[in-house]
Amino acid sequence: MKNFDEISIGQMAEKTTVITADLIAKFAELTEDANPVHLDETYAKGTFFGRRVAHGMIAASLQSALLGSELPGPGTIYLSQNLEFKAPVFPEDVVTVKLCVLEKDESSKKIKIRTTTTKQDGQIVIDGTAVVLLRTPRPSAKK
Repeated sequence: MKNFDEISIGQMAEKTTVITADLIAKFAELTEDANPVHLDETYAKGTFFGRRVAHGMIAASLQSALLGSELPGPGTIYLSQNLEFKAPVFPEDVVTVKLCVLEKDESSKKIKIRTTTTKQDGQIVIDGTAVVLLRTPRPSAKK
């Protein structure tokens, strides 16, 4: 578990994930977002995407996961996020989430992080920034 002082401007983390049809179905069930553009190939063929597209928030949630597990890591409290969805993610696309520390505020312990998700061809699908607070847990009281 990192503390605030161990985080530096320019520090980076990344993770790559395949967006499978199964992942899309599970996300739809979890969120109750059954928009047919995500789940019904016949319906999706009639949209401007021309085929099924993953929920945009799947890729965004992968950013959240990386913030909480890697950078800053455990103890991270998500305060805000802006997201610009630039391109669709389709089933079987390989996406890479990249985080880069932009700013640190010593007095508030807030950290501003650039959050970018790209596809296998390098195309940016989501670009944005997150503001997080890094709080290390207090030691538990001994009995």
